[in-house]
Amino acid sequence: MANNVTGFQRIVNAAGYSWQGLRAAWQNEAAFRQETIAAVIAVIVACWLDIDAISRVLMIGSVVLVIIIEIVNSAIEAVVDRIGEERHPLAGRAKDMGSAAVLLAILLALFVWITLLWSHLR
Repeated sequence: MANNVTGFQRIVNAAGYSWQGLRAAWQNEAAFRQETIAAVIAVIVACWLDIDAISRVLMIGSVVLVIIIEIVNSAIEAVVDRIGEERHPLAGRAKDMGSAAVLLAILLALFVWITLLWSHLR
């Protein structure tokens, strides 16, 4: 499937595909919706707190990373499900590893938030 579009039109097309991906994640993935709502709340809190810019960027970046990893995990699951619904050790491993990536991103975000809030409140 060749794509001969170049220049600015390629950028416009890519932005459209990205928007479609975000819409698909919102419509089809409950975890994405939950994590996005939590991230929006976290960004509001991070902007409201009286903290330095670096702390704010770390706090917001850590929750955005959770959303990014969730999208990648959902993409992995969609591809595995597209290949077949039967159980296979490699399919299970791929899904488990994607889930583990989300868990690690969530733990990282919690660590960042707890560490920065702890140092701010002391």
